Amino acid sequence: MNEYKKAGVDVEAGYKSVELMKKHIGKTMRKEVLGGIGGFGGLFMPDLGKYKQPVLVSGTDGVGTKLKIAFAMDKHDTIGIDCVAMCANDIACSGGEPLFFLDYIACGKNYPGKIEQIVKGISDGCIAAGCAIVGGETAEMPGFYPTNEYDLAGFCVGVVEKDKIIDGQSIKAGNLLVGIPSSGVHSNGFSLIRKVLGDTPEALRKTYNGIEGAIGAELLKPTEIYVKTIKSIYENFPINGIAHITGGGFNENIPRMLPKGYKAVVNKGSWPVLPVFDVIARIGGIDEISMYGTFNMGIGLVLCVDADDAAGIAKQYGGYVIGSVANGEGIDII
Repeated sequence: MNEYKKAGVDVEAGYKSVELMKKHIGKTMRKEVLGGIGGFGGLFMPDLGKYKQPVLVSGTDGVGTKLKIAFAMDKHDTIGIDCVAMCANDIACSGGEPLFFLDYIACGKNYPGKIEQIVKGISDGCIAAGCAIVGGETAEMPGFYPTNEYDLAGFCVGVVEKDKIIDGQSIKAGNLLVGIPSSGVHSNGFSLIRKVLGDTPEALRKTYNGIEGAIGAELLKPTEIYVKTIKSIYENFPINGIAHITGGGFNENIPRMLPKGYKAVVNKGSWPVLPVFDVIARIGGIDEISMYGTFNMGIGLVLCVDADDAAGIAKQYGGYVIGSVANGEGIDII
């Protein structure tokens, strides 16, 4: 063990990390979880009796180079929320209920206090999404990652009744698009953001007109978790399609929910674009087409719904009617 430590892997630090994270993991438990953390596999026995034809839905994702902002600001207690959101939101977009989540943390050096903070964020995200943490892995990889850096990824499994799957097949021309606000930049486009605004502690301490506090704090706002919002809407209104606005912004994600032969028509000015996007565009000299093709522009989720329901959904859930569906292909932003 001492030789392994000389090679850069501290097994005792790994044990310490596990002990520190247990209290956070415990907060996410559901009755379907069997056993505890520490086994070779996480055990979860879902109650499938309430489903006629249960379909499992899975999602996996990471946080991308937003991690660089966390490193520079030495703030690690929210980045795990982003990781959960990127997985659980995708599951909810198909009408699924997230059941359980696993994480993977790879680091250059295992600092137990830092790992605990990361897992705290994962726990907070899982509580918001209603899913349990059933396992994970913390890999100390000296020489592969710098000692103060890490990578973070997650995997989530959910379930949906087969005839309740939201797959876009009921979408038709005349449907309206309802945008649900984002909490900020979320977890995409950070390679461009870092190029424009910088990712050093000095750059992230800067302030900009329209943004309260330092830009680094604004950029680290965690991704909104829409699981409970989607569930509530779906219980009260029919939903024909859902797009989670992640990498690729409006241009890539909204057309993903549309059947062949239909296009989205998005009306600029129908919602307030968050100031952070104005700052990025202005400082970086980024054209509007690139902005909509990279960022969420203040809309984290787009629902395709019947025209009669759109205004009611927008009013009840703090959203905006931002466009419509027409015959064609792709997306028009006008």
